[in-house]
Parts: sequence; C-alpha cells; structure tokens
Amino acid sequence: MCARKPRLRSQAKSLPQAMREFLTPAVFKQVRKAASHRKQPRWDVHPLLYVLLLSTWCVGDSLPEKFELARGYYAVCCPKRKRPGKSFAGFEKAITRLPMPVLRALSTALRSRILAIFGHRLFCHGFIPLGCDGTQIECPRSETSEQRVGTSGKQGSAPKIWNTSIVHLTLGIPWCWWWGRGGKASERKHLMHMISWLPRRALVVADAGYVGYEVVRKLIETKVQFLIRMSSNALFYTEQNTHLDRFREGVVFYWPDVIRKQGKPPLRGRLIRITSRDHKDVWLFTNVENARRLPTETASQFYRWRWENEGFFRTYKRMLKKVKLSSRTLRGAHREAEGSMIATQLLLCQGALAMQVSCTKNETPAMCSPRSVLLEIRRAMRDQYLFGEFGRRLASAKRERRDRRTPKTKRIWPGRKKHKPPNPPRILRLREERKPRVPQNLIAA
Repeated sequence: MCARKPRLRSQAKSLPQAMREFLTPAVFKQVRKAASHRKQPRWDVHPLLYVLLLSTWCVGDSLPEKFELARGYYAVCCPKRKRPGKSFAGFEKAITRLPMPVLRALSTALRSRILAIFGHRLFCHGFIPLGCDGTQIECPRSETSEQRVGTSGKQGSAPKIWNTSIVHLTLGIPWCWWWGRGGKASERKHLMHMISWLPRRALVVADAGYVGYEVVRKLIETKVQFLIRMSSNALFYTEQNTHLDRFREGVVFYWPDVIRKQGKPPLRGRLIRITSRDHKDVWLFTNVENARRLPTETASQFYRWRWENEGFFRTYKRMLKKVKLSSRTLRGAHREAEGSMIATQLLLCQGALAMQVSCTKNETPAMCSPRSVLLEIRRAMRDQYLFGEFGRRLASAKRERRDRRTPKTKRIWPGRKKHKPPNPPRILRLREERKPRVPQNLIAA
C-alpha cells in the first residue's frame, strides 16, 4: 500500500480555533483524570486553565487587570460552558488549591499533541535537535520563600527558582522543563530527570555546564544521542598517541580519574574539534560515532543553533515579563510559573504551525517571531471583528532572517562577569596495562 500524503491543515480562523488544535477534548480528558479528587469546586478545570493561560498573554500592570481581560474573553468565546467566577480573589484561591499534577498532566498531554501535529517537521538531518539550558526566576520576597526556595547566595538577593528547559532548535518550541531551588539547583540532575520525556531519535545539545560522567552514562544507557561541549574538567583517553594541537576528530574514552579509581567503566564516544572564525576551538563529545550520520559541519550547525535556548528565555522573561513572578504566595508562584511556561509553549506552537513548510529536505524551516505572534493574539482578543483573518495574520508573523557581517555585541551589565570560553579537554594515551580492562567494562552507544 502506498503511504498517504499528510493532509494540509487549514489556517485557523480565530484564536479559540487555533487553541483547540492543541487543547483538544482528549487533552482535557487526561487533565480531568489528574483532577478527579477535587471536591466540586466553584471553578471548573476548563475555565480555570483557560483563564490562567490567557492571563499570561494579556496586557496589564497587575494580575487583577490581566484576570479581567482573560475572564471576559473566555466568557465571550465559550458562552455555552459554565461561567467563570467574577472576583480575582476567588480565582487566586482556586489556582492555589489546584494540584500541581493537573498542570503536569496538561504539559504531558501537550507533548503528545505536538508530536502528532508537527511530525516530520521536528526532524532535521535525521535527528530531533533539542537544546538544554537553565535560568533563574525571582520569587516574591517572604520568609517562607526564603526558607523553602533559597537565594542565589548574594547578600540581599531575592529568593529564586531555577528553570531548566529543553527547546526544539529549529522550531523554537519548548519541549519540556523542570523546576528547582535557585541556589541549590543542579542542571545535570534536571536533565537526567527529563530523559524519559524525550522523543525517539532526539539529539540533546548542551554547553559545558552539563559535563559529567553520570549524565553521559545515563544518556548512553537510555540510547539518547547527545552533543555536549567539553571543557578542561573532562579527561579522555585515546589508543593513538595524538598531540592535542593535531587532534581533529576520533573515537575516545571518557574516563575521569575519580571514576577510574572507583572501578567504574569508561564511556566510549566521538570527540570533534571545531575551529571558529575567532580561533576559539569548540570541543564536542557525542555518542554518534558514524561520521556520515553526524558530519562535523552538521554538529557545528547544531551547536550554533543552541542559542535558541537563550532566545526562548528572553521571550519568557522579557517579552512576557516573567523576570519576577507576580504571585504573593509561594504556592501561587509555583502555579504561575508552570502555567506561564505552558502558555509560552502554546504561543510558540501556534506561531510555528502557521509558518510555511519548507519543501526541500533538511532545509531550515521558517521560524515565527514570538513578539509578532503575541501582538496578533492580543489583537484577536481585543477586536472580535477580525474573525477569519487570524490565521492569515499569524502566517505573516515571521522572524527576520539576515546574514550577520559583524559579531554580536552585548550590553555591559553591572555585576556580570565577562564570559570566558572553556579551555580544551585533556587527552592522554591509554596505557598498555589499562587496555585489557577497557573491552570488558566498556559502555558504548
């Protein structure tokens, strides 16, 4: 039987129709299962989550102002459903009492929906490129927040929570995320926790902050491809006596001294050296040993696309004004953070779905401008007479694409340390007395 061609999706005529592409009845069925133990609250799950998501996109100086706009738009778009509450105090209490598993069930269902909708658009050069990085978000100052969340360690700093997100590098969509304490969060543990949420044929791209034996071993054991930048903290062994200045690419054994003394096996992989224009070498370690499957040029391109993580954090913290959470309580702040991440995911999904699909294989798809998508959503919430034009307007919200002829310059911020690129890793020759131990204890991809 011949494979059927994928059916072209028609443009959404309105914002509610675009949201129903992802928030389907099947998605809310999974959410209601997680909220089955709630005792007949005044706020139903459907209006409660919708108002929470819509309030992230609304304009307002305070949460009550955003609530009024989101509630009014929901009442107009869903006239046959149960009317939401009228007061912001009641909405705040309902959000505080909402169990966190309900929001996590919503994000889990959305991941399955994203995989079903985008399909082949997630792939690039045979992989699903996913970048991993983290950032800090301030919480309201209170004694409870300082005790339970903690600070970054500086005197007088506000309590913060840590967000580690995995973002699709060609579409800009956040795939999954995890939260931790701002002062004692471990990005490596967060990545290890989210490995089970990754799709098949995923390629995790990370910077030198994720160098670690346990992280690499977990990725290899779960058969997840990775591309991690190495620093001077990493120690590799080779069977050939190759000088560091002459090394370009080859199979190596990742075996730190502490791990070797503990009797743990080495990790086999491929080390790639990439020389940039400013003569700053980038050392990448991967478990894809086949150079035809992952050439050096493709690996270099994937690592350059890792900057999409920083672009996502800029969208979340600056454009949606989530540098500091607005909820006054810690429970409210946790739910505001989780709900705003889901709202940002939906915003970017709507923009990515409206972009034109490239016909050429492995071509970089057109990416949406998050700011333009947000403006179109706000215009659709404000002007009801624009019904039928939402999809067309959303398709024109493309990101500017131009070739840079000069290097990027960043503004000097007080208190920020100047970034120094990591030093190259250490490469030693594998001794003859250690070679018999390698084939017996070796962990390879």
